[in-house]
Amino acid sequence: MRYVEPLFRPPSEANSFILQATLGCSWNHCTYCAMYQGKTYQVRRLEEVLADIPRPNTRGAEEVRHVFVADGDPLGMDLGHWEPILLALRAAFPRLRRVSTYATALNILDKTPEQLRTLRELGLSLLYIGPESGDDLTLKSLAKGSDAADHREAARRARAAGMEQSVIFLMGAGGTARSEEHARASGRLATAMNPRFLSTLTLTVVPGTPMAQLEGQGRFVLPDVPGLLQELAWFVEETHLTNGIFRSNHASNYLPIGGRLPGDRDAILASIRAALEGHTPLRPEWMRGL
Repeated sequence: MRYVEPLFRPPSEANSFILQATLGCSWNHCTYCAMYQGKTYQVRRLEEVLADIPRPNTRGAEEVRHVFVADGDPLGMDLGHWEPILLALRAAFPRLRRVSTYATALNILDKTPEQLRTLRELGLSLLYIGPESGDDLTLKSLAKGSDAADHREAARRARAAGMEQSVIFLMGAGGTARSEEHARASGRLATAMNPRFLSTLTLTVVPGTPMAQLEGQGRFVLPDVPGLLQELAWFVEETHLTNGIFRSNHASNYLPIGGRLPGDRDAILASIRAALEGHTPLRPEWMRGL
């Protein structure tokens, strides 16, 4: 397997077969993100991608259940690339259950409902989407390129096509200036998107990013740890999923928790209150990471 580093994948895809179909991120303007700095976006030649997929009946192929298609937002590829890739994956891995990829609201909305349904029928079943915030002013400051309404519509179209979604929000993204607005609006957007999987991460201000420059100028202030925990509580209070799996156990988070929403809402909020009151130990700084 040939990879062009750096290569990123969601934590839940740790045991998946990773296929790098694109390089970098087609948007790559987010003020907090350094993942693809210096990496020019390109769609890899189809022949190269197909060569990275094992031939049918390759030894060990029957062990593969999940495939993650990288890099930043491969959903932007046209169907002329996606169709042969998905057909080759189906042929290579006889026990394949799931193909997933990163997606943005922009490239979901760029696909027609028919194209999304075709992708689902070919096997693309899970999209990882990172609105980061449901607050339009925060989204503007993050330079996401899409507002809350765009994400609601993108989620509706993906759901109509039969695709599951794993949606990510970023605690602290509104700074102290819009902490509560960001957290509560994010919970409302999570409710509207109604994903199967929902997670929260905690913002880390990465040196060299536009957000780090704003922080250095005093124009962005990250909430302190109690403030971040309070954001998490506001977020959970506003989130009303039909039946979703919630996780806040990413390495960036101070309080690793999870459960099902709505069933475990009270227990999750009780855990956050206990942490705010000092009754629950938090993840130390040396154990945190991006």
